[in-house]
Amino acid sequence: MATLTTSDTTPERDVFWERYKKEVMAVLIVALLAGAGFGGYKIYSDRQANAAAAILASAKTAADFQKVIAEYPTTAAGGSAYLLLADAQRNEKKFSDANTTLQTFLDKFPSNELASTARLAMAGNLEALGKKDEALAAYQRLVAGDPKGFAAPVALYSQIHLLKEKKQIEEARRVCETIKSQYPESRLVPDAEYQLRLLKVDNPPAPAVPLPPIAPPPPPAAAPSAPPAAPTAAAPPVPKAPEPKKP
Repeated sequence: MATLTTSDTTPERDVFWERYKKEVMAVLIVALLAGAGFGGYKIYSDRQANAAAAILASAKTAADFQKVIAEYPTTAAGGSAYLLLADAQRNEKKFSDANTTLQTFLDKFPSNELASTARLAMAGNLEALGKKDEALAAYQRLVAGDPKGFAAPVALYSQIHLLKEKKQIEEARRVCETIKSQYPESRLVPDAEYQLRLLKVDNPPAPAVPLPPIAPPPPPAAAPSAPPAAPTAAAPPVPKAPEPKKP
C-alpha cells in the first residue's frame, strides 16, 4: 500500500481548511468572546465590589445601608449592608422590620458565612417581641442546623433562661452540660458552669418527710393504796392507888 509523502498531505490540509474554516473560525471567535466577556465581567465585578465597599465603609445610618443595598445588591458589601441595616432597625426597637431585613438577607445569600449570625439575631428579635416560644424554637433550630458553627454555643446558652422561665429545669441543666461537653473551648463554658450551680441551688432536693413522732407508752397503773388503818382505841386510864389515911 502506497504511503503519502509530505507533498501529498499538503493538499489534504488545504482541502480541510477550505471546507471547515468557517466552523473553526466561529469556534475561535466564540472562545475569544467568552474569554473577553469573563475578563470584562471580572473587572466589572471587582469595580462594583470595590465601589460598594467604599460606600459601605462610610455608611452610618439606615438610609445609607439601604442605598448600598439598592445600588449593589449582589455584592459582598450589599450582603453586609443587610446585616447592618437590621442592627440599626433593632436599635430603633423595630424588631419586626429587622427580622424582615434578615430574612431577605438569608434568601439572597443562603450560603453566606454570616447566615448563622442572621438567624441568631432573628431569634433574639423574637424574644424582644415577647414571642419566647418562637424564640426558643429558633435557637433550637439554629443548633440543629449548624451544630459546628460558631453561633451554636451562643444559641444554646440563650435557651437557658427561657427554659428556666418555663420551669423546665432538667432541660436547662442538659443545655449547660451540652455546652461543657461539646464546646469545651467556648468562652461560654464558665457561664454554663455557673448557671448549672445556680440551677442546683435554686432547686435543692426535696427534704425527707419526717416520720410522725412515736407516742410515749402510757405510764404503768399505780398500785392501789392500802386502806387507812383503823384508829386504835385509847387505853383506859390506870386508876390511882388510894392515899394512906393520916393518924
